[in-house]
Amino acid sequence: MTQPYSLSDRIGSRATLGLIALQTDETIEQEFRHVFNAEDVALYVSRVPSGADVTPDSLAMMEQELPRAASLLPPSLDYHAVGYACTSGATIIGPERVGDLVRGAADAKAVTNPLSAVLAGLSALGVGRIGLVTPYIESVTAPMRAVLDATGYQVAASVSFEEAEEAKVARIDPRSIADAARAAAQRGVEAVFLSCTNLRTFGIIDALEAELGIAIISSNQALGWHMARLAGLGERLGPGRLWDLP
Repeated sequence: MTQPYSLSDRIGSRATLGLIALQTDETIEQEFRHVFNAEDVALYVSRVPSGADVTPDSLAMMEQELPRAASLLPPSLDYHAVGYACTSGATIIGPERVGDLVRGAADAKAVTNPLSAVLAGLSALGVGRIGLVTPYIESVTAPMRAVLDATGYQVAASVSFEEAEEAKVARIDPRSIADAARAAAQRGVEAVFLSCTNLRTFGIIDALEAELGIAIISSNQALGWHMARLAGLGERLGPGRLWDLP
């Protein structure tokens, strides 16, 4: 016997979002669960192959894998925004190239990444002198500093854990990240950028902002904010001053 059925609206009736996370990333999905938890907001996640170590070569290799990763998002949907969740990867590959690769494989109205999201957040906050915290080795941190400098942001202090292994990055204690943020907040900076989607930052942002009196921006926080705003979600969904902005 054939049972008749009716169709309802899709899950993401207000916003449908896609996220392309690194195969080695253990953090961003956990933090995004706190942001995109409304019943009318759908978040679909795909994974892109990535190296066990973060180096310029391993980051560049993701360029050839991005179209396939984007194509593995549910193909029947059109996405208000798709985020490629790798700050250093977007720096090496280039935000425009990332956007082209994702749009070629998924029906996305907007494509973003943590680097573009952070630049948009810094601009919206109206800050110019920043501190930078990364887990990366210098060959990965240096290009990021160069992009920030080239876009008009003075990196007054740069602190790194000098760790290439992604599995260790995911386990860096948030207290160590907070200590690094304090170190990077020297020299009169107006904001501190905590770079890397594998760093666990959501639990420390509000307390650090209250303690230091400046904005704290992390890769995951900025990417979530930018995806939400591109999708027309205007409410406060995550931690930090950034989410108070339109």
